[in-house]
Amino acid sequence: MENQRPALGFLLALLATATWGTLPIAAQQVLKFIDAPTLVWIRFTVAASVLLFFLAAAGRLPKRRDFSWRTFRLLLLGVAGISANFVLIAQGLHYISPTTTQVLWQLSPFTMIFVGVVVFKDRMTAAQKIGLVLLLIGLFMFFNDKLGELSGLGAYAQGVLLCAAGSTVWVCYGVAQKLLSVQFSSQQILMLIYAASAAVLLPFAEPANIGGLKGVAAWSFFAYCCMNTLIGYGSFGEALKHWEASKVSVVTTLIPVFTMMFSILGHHLMPDIFSAPDMNGLAYAGAFVVVGGAVMAAVGDRLFKYR
Repeated sequence: MENQRPALGFLLALLATATWGTLPIAAQQVLKFIDAPTLVWIRFTVAASVLLFFLAAAGRLPKRRDFSWRTFRLLLLGVAGISANFVLIAQGLHYISPTTTQVLWQLSPFTMIFVGVVVFKDRMTAAQKIGLVLLLIGLFMFFNDKLGELSGLGAYAQGVLLCAAGSTVWVCYGVAQKLLSVQFSSQQILMLIYAASAAVLLPFAEPANIGGLKGVAAWSFFAYCCMNTLIGYGSFGEALKHWEASKVSVVTTLIPVFTMMFSILGHHLMPDIFSAPDMNGLAYAGAFVVVGGAVMAAVGDRLFKYR
C-alpha cells in the first residue's frame, strides 16, 4: 500500500462527500428534460472517455495480461452494482427529494455489514448493532410526517423503494472495487467499470433527448452531473489509498448533511429553480440520527473500545 497521507485522504474524502451530496440536487433538474437511463449513460460515457484519455497519455492503460476470469467476474459485479445504483436512484428522484435519497444512501454501509456477516461469517459488533438501532430510529424520525404516504404505496413510496434498492445494490460495486484494487489503480478500475456500464446502458439510452435541455441552468447542471461521476468516485478511490477505509467511510456518512445544506442554500438563492425542502424539525433531527448511526457502525468500536 502506498504511504498514507491522512490530511490528503481527508480532503479527498470531503471532496467526494460534497460532490455526491450535491449530485441529486443537480440531477433532479436535469431529469425534467431527459430520462434516467440517458442521463446515467452519458455520465458513464463522459467519465470513461476522460479517464481513457488520461490513462493512455500516461501509458497506464490496463495490460491484457492483467485480466483473468476472476477479473471479469469482479468487473461484472461492479458494473451490475454501479449501473443499478445510478439508474434506480435517478428514477427515484422523480418522486422524492434529493435529501431523502441521500438519507436512504446510509443503507449502503449496513448492507455491507450484513454481507460480511452472511457471506464472510464476520461477527456483528456491539457498535454496529447500536448503529443499526440508531439507523432505524433515525429513519422513523425522518419519515415521521410521511408514514401515511409510505403505507399508501403511492408515488412517494415508489421513490423510497427505488432509492433504497439503489443504495443497497451499490455494495456490489464497493466489494468489486476493493478486490480489484489489488491489481489495478483506482483510475483503471473506474475506467473499466464506467466503459462497460456505458455499453450495457446504451440500448436503453436516447441520446437525442439531450438536445431537449433548455436554458443555461439546465446545461450547467447537466455538465456538472457528467463531471460529478469522475470527481466523486475518483476522489473516493484516491482517498482510500491515503487514509484508512473506516475513516473515509465516516466522512462519507455526511452526504445527507451536505445535501440538506445545499438544498436550503439553493432555494434561498434561486427559489424559482429549487423548491423548499419538505421537512419538519423532527425530520431534520432524524437525518442527523441516521448519520450518527452510520458513524457508530463505521468506527464505534475504535471510539469506545467495544469488542
